[in-house]
Amino acid sequence: MNPLALTLVYLLAAVLGVVACRFFKLPPMLGYLAVGMLIGPHALALAEDAQAMRELGNFGVVFLMFVIGLEFNLAKLRVMRRHVLGLGLLQVLLTMLTATLAALALQYLAPGLWSMHWQTALALSGAFAMSSTAIVVKLMVERLELESEHGRRIMGVLLFQDLAVVPLLVLIPALGSGGADAGQFLRELAMAALKAVAVISVLLVGGQRVMTWWLTLVAQRKSEELFVLNLLLVTLGLAWLTELAGLSLALGAFVAGMLISETAYKQQVESDIRPFHDVLLGLFFISIGMLFDWQLVLENWPLVLLFATFPLLLKVAVTSLLARALGASAGVALRTGLYLAQAGEFGFVLLTLAQNNDLVPGALLNPMLASMVLSMLATPFIINYSNAIVLKLISSDWLQQSLQMTSIARRSINANRHVIICGYGRCGQNLARILEQEGIAYVALDLDPERVQQAAAAGDSVVFGDATRLPALIAAGLARASAVVITYLELPSAKKVLAHVREHAPQVPVIVRTYDEQALEVLRQAGATEVVPETIEGSLMLASHALALVGIPLRRVLRIVRDQRDARYQLLRGYFHGSDDDSSDELQQERLTTLTLLPGAPAIGQSVAALALDALAVRVVSLRRSSGKAVALTALSILQGGDTLVLSGQAQALAVAQQKLLRA
Repeated sequence: MNPLALTLVYLLAAVLGVVACRFFKLPPMLGYLAVGMLIGPHALALAEDAQAMRELGNFGVVFLMFVIGLEFNLAKLRVMRRHVLGLGLLQVLLTMLTATLAALALQYLAPGLWSMHWQTALALSGAFAMSSTAIVVKLMVERLELESEHGRRIMGVLLFQDLAVVPLLVLIPALGSGGADAGQFLRELAMAALKAVAVISVLLVGGQRVMTWWLTLVAQRKSEELFVLNLLLVTLGLAWLTELAGLSLALGAFVAGMLISETAYKQQVESDIRPFHDVLLGLFFISIGMLFDWQLVLENWPLVLLFATFPLLLKVAVTSLLARALGASAGVALRTGLYLAQAGEFGFVLLTLAQNNDLVPGALLNPMLASMVLSMLATPFIINYSNAIVLKLISSDWLQQSLQMTSIARRSINANRHVIICGYGRCGQNLARILEQEGIAYVALDLDPERVQQAAAAGDSVVFGDATRLPALIAAGLARASAVVITYLELPSAKKVLAHVREHAPQVPVIVRTYDEQALEVLRQAGATEVVPETIEGSLMLASHALALVGIPLRRVLRIVRDQRDARYQLLRGYFHGSDDDSSDELQQERLTTLTLLPGAPAIGQSVAALALDALAVRVVSLRRSSGKAVALTALSILQGGDTLVLSGQAQALAVAQQKLLRA
C-alpha cells in the first residue's frame, strides 16, 4: 500500500472511531485504540508497519508532556497542596509498593505459574498506578462534581500523577539498564537522576530569561507561521537535548512547557500547539492499538482478567483507605477510590517505555494492554453507579447525607420569604451583608468546608451543601423562598439549579451571575429572571435585583447601591478565604478571617484599642459574644473569653495578629 493510501486509511479509521466514541459518549482515546486494533497486523492488517507508526506516535507523547509542563504552575500546586502532596503522593507510592510486593509474592507462592523480576514488577506498578485524567475529568464536569469533596481530592491525585510521570521517565530506563544487580541499578538510577537534575537546572536557571527574550523576539516579527515553527523548534529541540543526555524525549518536552508557562505567551502557545498535540497523540494511541494480538489475549484470558481486576481493586482499596486516613468521610473516600480505579493515558506511555527498555516480556504485553483498555471502558459505568455502590457498602453515607440535609433544614426552618444564596464566595458574601443590613433572612449553600466553617463561626447563615442537588434546595426552603441567587460562574451548574427551581418552585425568581453576555439567552431560556455580569459592580447589581424582588422600594435600593459605591468598595474588598482562593494574585488582597478567644488567650480583658492592631494594618470588623449575640463595636469594647472576632487584612498581617491575640 502506497503512503497516500495508507494515510487515507489512518484518517478514515480515526474519524470513524472518534465519531463512534462521541456517539456513545466515550473518550476519543478509546476510539484511537480501537482503530489501531482494527487496522493493525493482528486484525485486518491494513497497516503492518507498527514500528514506523509508533515512532511517529512518540511525538504525541512529547507534545502531551509539553502541555503538562505548560499547565504546571506553583500557584495551582499551592492551592491543592493538601490533596496533591498528601493524598496524591501517598496514592502513587503505596500503589506502586503494594503492586510490586504482590507480584513478587505471587512468584514465590506459584513459582511454576508466575515469574517476574523485581525491575519488571516495579516498572509495571508505575504504569498501573496512573489514572485517566481525560475520562475522569470529563465525567466529573458532566456530573458537576469538580467542586465536591471527592472531586477536589480526585483532581489533586490526578495532578500529582501527571507530575509523577517525570521521575518515572527517569526510573524506568534505569531499571532496564541496571540488570539484575541491585547495586548496578542504584548506580544507573543515581547517574540518570544526576543527569536529569543537571539538565533541568541548566535549563531552568538561565532558560527562563533566554526563553522570554527569544519568544519576544519572535513575536515582534508578527508572523503566526514563524511563531508556530518556533514552538516546534523549541519543543523538539529540548526533547532532543534530553535524549542526547541519555534521558527521555518526554522529559525535555516537559521542561520546555515549564519554561514557557511562566512567560506572557502561555495562552497563545497553548492554543497554537493544541492541534499538533491532539493529532500526534491520536497516532500514539493508534500505534498502541496496533500492538494488540487478540489470539494471545484469548489464549491468556485468565491473565487478562487478573490484570484487569487486581489493579482496579487494589487502587480502590489503597486510595479509599488513604483518603479516609487523611480526614475524608467513608462515603467520600470510597467515591474517590472508585473514580481513580482505572488505568490512564500515562500508563500506556510508561508501559511502552518499559517495553522499549526490555522490561516487559512479550507474553505479558498484550494481556496488560487489554486489561488497561477494559478498565477504562468500565470507568463510565463505575462512576455512574458510584453513588449506589457507596450507599450499598457504607450505610453511614446515607445517614451522613441525611444529617447534611437536616443541618440545612435546621438553618432554614424558621425562615420565610428568605433568599437562597448558591455559593458563598466573594459575591455571595457581599450579597449576604446587604441582606443582613436590610433585615432580610438568607440561607447560603457552599461546598468549601473551610469557608463554611469560617463564615459560620462569624455568625453567617451558611451551611455546607450542594446547590445543584434538589434535596439541598428543598431543605433550604425553596418553596418558601422569595428569591434564589446563583453567585458562582459554572454554566452547567447554574442550569441544573435553574432546572430544579423551574420544576419545583416556578414562582421563585432566580438571579444568576455570569462572565459576560454570551450565556445570557441560554440562562434566560433555562428560567433565569435576571442575568448579571461579573466583577464587583456585578455583585452590587445582584444585591439590587434581590432587594427589589423581595419588596424593598426601588428608591431605597438605589440609595443602598449608591452608599456602597460611596464607601469606595471598602467592605467589598474583604471576603472569607477558601482553599480555592490560594493563588499568587490573591495573596496581597484583603480578606476576612474569624478568630475565637479561648480561655487563657492574652487578649481577654483588653479593649479593642489596647490591641493596637492598626499598627499591623488589621482592623476588627465585628464582635460576637460566646452567647451568639453581636455587640456594637467600639474602641473601648472589652474582650471576653469565647468572643469571636472578625478581622480584616492581608494574609501575612492576619497571621501575625492571630499569633498576638492567642499566644502570650
